[in-house]
Amino acid sequence: MESYQKTFRAPELFGDFWLNSDPVSVREIRGNVLLVDFWDYSSVHCIRALPYVKEWQRKYRDYGLVVVGVHTPEFAFGQDEHNVRKAVQDLDIPYPIVGDNEARIWSSFGSRTWPTKFLVDKDGFIRVMHQGEGSYDQFERSIQFMVTEAGMRGELPDLTTPVRDTDVPGAVCYRTTAEVRTGYLRGALGNTEGYTPESTLEYVDQGIYLPGRFYLNGKWTSERESVRFVGGSKESGTASVRYEATEVNAVLGHEHGKKCKVLVQQDGRWLEKSNRGSDVAVGKDGSTYVTVDRFRMFNIIKNSQFGEHAVRLFTNVADLRLFSFTFVGSVIPEVMNAPQGIGMN
Repeated sequence: MESYQKTFRAPELFGDFWLNSDPVSVREIRGNVLLVDFWDYSSVHCIRALPYVKEWQRKYRDYGLVVVGVHTPEFAFGQDEHNVRKAVQDLDIPYPIVGDNEARIWSSFGSRTWPTKFLVDKDGFIRVMHQGEGSYDQFERSIQFMVTEAGMRGELPDLTTPVRDTDVPGAVCYRTTAEVRTGYLRGALGNTEGYTPESTLEYVDQGIYLPGRFYLNGKWTSERESVRFVGGSKESGTASVRYEATEVNAVLGHEHGKKCKVLVQQDGRWLEKSNRGSDVAVGKDGSTYVTVDRFRMFNIIKNSQFGEHAVRLFTNVADLRLFSFTFVGSVIPEVMNAPQGIGMN
């Protein structure tokens, strides 16, 4: 988390569309503290940070805190107002959201990653910036300081209780596999065939997986942001990745909005109750799958413990698009249970 002197004034929030309110003017709300949260509804890290932002809005709005979410999409489907509106409803976000489809607000604030939060003081100056997850207690203390500095009086609420063990101050977590994107611009395809931008290849999965790369089998087209399955009705395709994490998410969607099933296995077996993600269902034959109903992130694996595994997705539906795999870790239990001061920062 970075703190600043009264040097940089917050720019105005000129976006593509607004949800939950009329446009919010940075100049017109001076005298209040402004929290600007840059997020994307398909980002696991943004979704994991949302409970804190929502709780801060609830706790401090009567103290003069104004919260605005700036939705800067990581993928093109996030530019669709309908998609963002549905996500805002599903996530029960009560505060104003502005669409930043061309990343103009993102650039004017100097954001570089999702999520990034800024605190703007009563005079319109950016005073605090935090990137990524974590440090929620420190950020909330900054909120309390700045609403007090703005002249708000009265007893302040207690700090928000950590939502997860990984959010506890001083928690030491396993190092997880980094995000694996699939599009040819920033992707990590491991097949020897490699990428052929905007073209179709029939890939062969050799069954040897390097960490941090994904592997295809079947006919897929390489696109800027995704890979798209293009096999016939009697053909199938797979996408596999070896990872170290506790949870796995996949960003999926269908080119034409068609609802379809994508089968999911871990280590060559159907998922069990102990490792099924929240979006996974079980078929009558014991197979496990997610129903791709729109472009979004799907929680596909939720292991009880951190470990190294391989996940594989199966599809026989043409024009299914796969954008990325993301991973979530957990606290190292030996460190979590250690006496205070041992193994802690």
